[in-house]
Amino acid sequence: MSEQSTFHKLRDEIENGIVTGEFEPGDRLDESQLAARFGVSRTPIREALMQLSAIGLVEIRPRRGAVVVDPGPRYVFEMFDVMAELEGMAGAHAARRHTSEDAERLRTAHQRCTDAAMSNDTDSYYYENEIFHQAIYDASHSGFLKEQCVALHRRLRPYRRLQLRVRNRMKVSLEEHGGIVDAILDGNGDLARALLRGHVAVQGDRFSDLVANIEKLKSRTPAETPSTGKSKGGG
Repeated sequence: MSEQSTFHKLRDEIENGIVTGEFEPGDRLDESQLAARFGVSRTPIREALMQLSAIGLVEIRPRRGAVVVDPGPRYVFEMFDVMAELEGMAGAHAARRHTSEDAERLRTAHQRCTDAAMSNDTDSYYYENEIFHQAIYDASHSGFLKEQCVALHRRLRPYRRLQLRVRNRMKVSLEEHGGIVDAILDGNGDLARALLRGHVAVQGDRFSDLVANIEKLKSRTPAETPSTGKSKGGG
C-alpha cells in the first residue's frame, strides 16, 4: 500500500468515526492518542485533522486543538441538494464542450469504476468514482464551476462513501454512470443534467437509507466498537 493510500485510509477511519458517532460532537481529538491507536506519528494525524477541518467535520480551536463538529442530517441533505445542481450543470457543460481527450478520460474513468464494482470493494469504487466525477468537471471547461464542485465533493466525502455501503447502491451507481457517459458523449446536455442531478441527490428513500445506515453504525454495541482514543473536554 502506498504512503498516499495509507494516509487516505487513516483519514477515512477518523471521518467514519465522526459520522457514525464514535467520536461525538464536542469531543477533542487528541493527536497523541490517535497516533497511538493507528500506529503512526503525529504528523499524518495532524494533516488528517486539518483536512477534516477544511470540510467542516472538526474545528481547530485555541488551547483545545481539534474538536468534533456534527453538521446534522438537515445540513447534510442541503449540501447534497446543492451538489446535485452543481453536478447537473457540470454535466450539461461537459455535453456541449467536451473534447476527444475529455471523452477518452471519461470512458477510462467509467471502466475503472466498473472494475472496482466487480471486485465488490466499496471504498475502492468510491475513489474511482471521485476520478469519474473529476473527469466530468474537467470536461465542463468551467474553472469556477469545477472549483465549487470539488470543494463540495470534499465536504460530502464521508457521507458519499457511506452511501455506497447501502445495499445495491454501488451497482445502481455504476448503472447510472453508464447513462451519464452516453448522454455527455452524445452531446445531450439536458439529459446529462437530469441524470447527474438524480445520481447525486439523496431525496426520499435514498436519504432515509443513508441516515439509517449511519444510525445502524452508531448503534453498535461497545464490544463491536473499536477503542476511540478520544479525549473529552478541554485541556
